[in-house]
Amino acid sequence: MPSTRFLDRTTAPHIVTLVAIAGLSALTMNIFLPALPGMAVDFRVDYASIQILLSGYIAATALVQLLIGPLSDRFGRRPTMIGCLLILLAASLICAVSTNFYVLVAGRLLQTAVVAGLVLSRAIVRDMVPMDQAASMIGYVTMGMTVIPMVGPTLGGVLSDHFGWRANFLALFVIGAVILTLVLSDLGETNKSKSSSFSAQFRAWPGLLMSSHFWGYTIAGTFTTGAFFAFLGGAPFVGGTIMQMSPSTLGLQFMFIAGGYIVGNYLSGRYSRRAGIAKMMLIGAMIALMGTFIPIPLFWLGATSPMAFFMPQVILGFGNGLALPSTNAGMVSVRPELAGSASGLGGAIMMGGGAILSWLASAILSVESGPMPLLIVMFACCVGALLATLWLANLGDSQQPEHHSKA
Repeated sequence: MPSTRFLDRTTAPHIVTLVAIAGLSALTMNIFLPALPGMAVDFRVDYASIQILLSGYIAATALVQLLIGPLSDRFGRRPTMIGCLLILLAASLICAVSTNFYVLVAGRLLQTAVVAGLVLSRAIVRDMVPMDQAASMIGYVTMGMTVIPMVGPTLGGVLSDHFGWRANFLALFVIGAVILTLVLSDLGETNKSKSSSFSAQFRAWPGLLMSSHFWGYTIAGTFTTGAFFAFLGGAPFVGGTIMQMSPSTLGLQFMFIAGGYIVGNYLSGRYSRRAGIAKMMLIGAMIALMGTFIPIPLFWLGATSPMAFFMPQVILGFGNGLALPSTNAGMVSVRPELAGSASGLGGAIMMGGGAILSWLASAILSVESGPMPLLIVMFACCVGALLATLWLANLGDSQQPEHHSKA
């Protein structure tokens, strides 16, 4: 593993910096969720329209990731991350001052540049360490990262209650500026084998897309995160409209799924190197499936309290926290010399699926239906994740990801 000195940009970045850039990406996605019902009223649009700020954002991040990975493989992780953070700062100000719904949507789509934090944190880890160790390190990075978005909806709810929804975007500007300063001081370049041209990365995609293992990891990741994105898309309506929660109270409910996720990440970081990524993915998929099943009979039998809906999500979060670090480590290790492109392409597919599921979750919900359609979608996602994980396990040893660092 390369030597690391904190706040020394001539060495590989400290794990604190990796946590910060990945966490900012997650925070940008969810800080304003408790304010969505109020924003719909402010702009005089229905909930399905205001929800484009989430589902449209997720879809746009899929496209952005297609560029970020190859850009970082061609020009380096450091300049790509710095440029994306500068775009985030400008976009956050646009959102904060917008008085027109379409201007708000435009600013929100520009904010997708921050997804570089997720893409590049994975690629940087793979630059630094071999695959099995990468799964462990990604687990620790995402564990620390989860602390940031875990408090995001809670912070966003409090800001919305006291200062209005615009305060969420001003908070993102301030936090983004602090993290940009950290990146400038600590994020040393880890891509020591830059590609010869930008187009060479796209020409390498067929090699990834023809890999059964790449598809196995990507499909498993798509369904695993899909349950979470469906929750993000539907939970504000369930809590804010059906259950009549205030933004700050609703924001607190997101801590259940995030709390489970951080525990799962911790255990993944501690044990994935010993157990292996295949076993961690399987265990995580089975636990997540259980977490999405539990609320269904509860609501079927008439237990319709907020706790019956939100509390079991801690199990879903725990399962996702166990599975996703290994899924991501496997995905970027199929072709280690193309870690950035693999992270971007795989992440784009995962985000594209997440955007569809987030939109679906908001489209099928109504006050009359209650939360049941959302619960069924989340359960179906976890069934898909488990099936993909079993398929991946049955592929055998051929085309197995490279176990050694390219360094």
